[in-house]
Amino acid sequence: MSETAARTTRTPAPQVWPTFRARDARKMIDFLVAAFGFEEVVVYEEDGVIPHAELAWPEGGGIMMGQARDDQDSGWHVEPGTFGAYVVTSAPDALHDRAVAAGAEITRGLYETDYGSRDFAARDPEGNHWSFGTYPGHVR
Repeated sequence: MSETAARTTRTPAPQVWPTFRARDARKMIDFLVAAFGFEEVVVYEEDGVIPHAELAWPEGGGIMMGQARDDQDSGWHVEPGTFGAYVVTSAPDALHDRAVAAGAEITRGLYETDYGSRDFAARDPEGNHWSFGTYPGHVR
C-alpha cells in the first residue's frame, strides 16, 4: 500500500467517485499522475494485481479504479477503455500542456465553449475519454 505525503486526519465529505477498470492498473495510475495531475492516495495490491486504488483530484473529488480481472462475481464488471469523465480545473492551459508533455492523446485541443468554459479533451493509453475544463456545473 502506498500513500501520498499530504495526508489529513479528516474523512472527506460524501461525494461522487467515478470508477473504472484498467488492463494495467499500475501503468494507468502512473499515467494519470504524470499526465493529468491526479494524486495517488492509496493502492492495494494482492499477488501483483491492484483490485483497488484511489486517486484524488487536487481541486476536489477523485476517482477509484482497479485492475480488470476475470472475477465477474463482484457485481461490478466494467470493460477497460469504456470510461469517460469531465474534470473541473481552474488551469486548463497548464493541464493541457502537462498532458501533451506526458504523451497523452489530445482528442480536442483547447477551446472556448458557448457556455463560458475553457476545455480540452484527451484519451488515456487504454482508450478512456477525459474532458477537462473550467465549467464547475450550474448554480443550484
